[in-house]
Amino acid sequence: MLQNLQGRSLTAGVSLACGFAFLLFGYDQGLMGGLLSNPEFVKTFKNPNPTIQGQIVSTYYLGCIVGAFISIFVGDILGRRRAIMLACTLVVIGGTIQASSYSLGQMFPGRVIAGMGTGMNTTAIPMWQSEMSKAKHRGKMIVIQLTLVLSGVVIVSWMNYGFSFVQSSSISWRFPIAFQIFFALTSIILTFFMPESPRWLCLKDRHDEATEIMGRLAAIPPDSREVTESMALVLEQLKHEREFTGDRFKEVFTNGKQQNFYRICLGAGCFVMQQMGGINVSASYLPVVLMRAFGFGERMALVLAAVASMTMVLWGALGALLIDRMGRVRMMIVGAACMSLCYVFVAAGLSQDTKAWNGVAVAFLFMYYVPYGLMFVSIPYLYPSEINSQTMRNTGTAIAMVVNWLFVYIIVLITPDSLANIGWRFFIVFAVLNACFVPFIWYFYVETKRLSLEEIDRMFEIYHDSGKKISFEEAAGRAKEESEEIKRQVWNNEHGKSLDVEDQHIELAKV
Repeated sequence: MLQNLQGRSLTAGVSLACGFAFLLFGYDQGLMGGLLSNPEFVKTFKNPNPTIQGQIVSTYYLGCIVGAFISIFVGDILGRRRAIMLACTLVVIGGTIQASSYSLGQMFPGRVIAGMGTGMNTTAIPMWQSEMSKAKHRGKMIVIQLTLVLSGVVIVSWMNYGFSFVQSSSISWRFPIAFQIFFALTSIILTFFMPESPRWLCLKDRHDEATEIMGRLAAIPPDSREVTESMALVLEQLKHEREFTGDRFKEVFTNGKQQNFYRICLGAGCFVMQQMGGINVSASYLPVVLMRAFGFGERMALVLAAVASMTMVLWGALGALLIDRMGRVRMMIVGAACMSLCYVFVAAGLSQDTKAWNGVAVAFLFMYYVPYGLMFVSIPYLYPSEINSQTMRNTGTAIAMVVNWLFVYIIVLITPDSLANIGWRFFIVFAVLNACFVPFIWYFYVETKRLSLEEIDRMFEIYHDSGKKISFEEAAGRAKEESEEIKRQVWNNEHGKSLDVEDQHIELAKV
């Protein structure tokens, strides 16, 4: 039954498979922050100091770096589906080792293995979802996936709070760790029954399978006009890219007609800004931050962390209404500016060390989740999967994820010691960095809303061929005109009107 889904049902099935894997990602993000304040967990691992606590959290992110790095080499070999299923299998293995740990010697390898799975998942899932979505829905679908990431944080936050009442037993921390296996197994089962990305199939010259899946996604016959036109656009752009793309790894450092280096930097830059914007100080350590910086008790800190994660789910969901209207660039600019302002007030409130000003700091720490959820949470996962070319999409997305997990690792490693040593001044760093991101985004970043993946590819080529004398907005307009012309040519050719698509493609590029 699942293998015969079509149209919206198939899109929903793919989204659900991706959603459980991203729920798993969010669950793991928030897991350790709550367990570090669990007395039974602390007792089992011999009362770890702040440095060891940072290592317990950060070894997971080392695994994520390794998993994303491996994806550079195996992502296009395995395909999107098999990569996700392999990744979830690693999470099952890693989760089992962690839940049965009695020493750091067991915990650390389990964290690394589970992290490898998450690193691979966060590379493959955005690509699969993007390649299975229509241009007008692509942003919205990725936002929904990232809302599920936040939902995973909510689930684990309340689970940590609930188990804080049974702290006399190790089940209070073993069960929350083991529960991640449920999400991983569910994702494996659902993904098994879903089809492969038609664009990956085209990359492997499996055109008949790609045509069939495109028909299923649109719930129309594979030989219909819409499918024929879509396949023509994908194959035309793929052929065009192969003419200009040499060795895949050399292309990472070239900036010719395809502008691959620039595009990879744009995708990776999103994650640098997201992580250096301070989200993982909250996501991974919020209960610890509330206890150490604000003086809350353990249970109150867990409740506040759970409530904060619930508000972020709300704002993240509302972001789906904005992303294809405001666009990626405007949302990141507004989000960075507002996040900077929030951290200014957090630092100011904590610096005064009075009850009233502490209240201001807590309020703005929670307020931070509004611009982050609305404007910034999803775009770094969406942007690399759409900004990179067809032939370089896996490589570019995987590199972006390596950069992401590297910066996550740095932030979660330094946070415990930074909070202990410099206190409120730590938040000033993020206020300044977010403010610096605003002009950087405005100057360097390119809008992609409502453009198909093939139109984004052509936009960069047209911009390059113009000698960079036109704007990206104008290049995007010309790319849309080209795609419409190619569709007309395909339709005319189907009806006996022979037109040379290649010659017309070249002529349009000169306009």
